[in-house]
Amino acid sequence: MLQVQLEVRPDPAEVGRARRWARSRLAGSGIEADEPLAETLILLVSELVTNAVVHTGCPAVLRLSLPGVAAESATVRLEVADSSDRAPVPRCADGDATGGRGLALVDGLADRWGWSPEGAGKRIWCELDRCAQTRQTAETCVGGATAYEGLAFEAV
Repeated sequence: MLQVQLEVRPDPAEVGRARRWARSRLAGSGIEADEPLAETLILLVSELVTNAVVHTGCPAVLRLSLPGVAAESATVRLEVADSSDRAPVPRCADGDATGGRGLALVDGLADRWGWSPEGAGKRIWCELDRCAQTRQTAETCVGGATAYEGLAFEAV
C-alpha cells in the first residue's frame, strides 16, 4: 500500500494542482490512467479539495492510499483534512445552481464515504473498491455496440 499526501493552500487554483498531483501518483500504483477507477478518483479529488478550499477558507491536506502494482483487488482511499470544525452538509441544488452537488457526486461515485472530527478540524474520506474486473478491456458486441462493466452503448 502506497500512502502519499499533498498540502493544499486555501486557493481555488489548488484544485487543478491536486488533480495533477493525484494523477501522477497513480502510475506507481498499477492503476492505469484510462481505467474508470482513475477517472473516478480524480473527480473525487476535485470535489473534496474544492469543498475544502471554497467552503472552509483553510489549508488542507490531501491523502491517498493506493494499492501496490501487483494488487488485482484493493481499496483506494482518499482523505481531505482541514482545520475547519464545520461539518460537511450535503445540499439540494436546483437545476440552475452552479454548485451544491459535490457531496451528492461523492455519495454516488464512492463505495463508501464519511467524515470525522480531527483535532480542531475534520477529515472527509471516501473509498473506491478495485477488483480485477476494472482492469478488463471493453468487449465488442454484435452490431457495433460496446459492453462496458455491464452497460451497453453504441459509439456514434
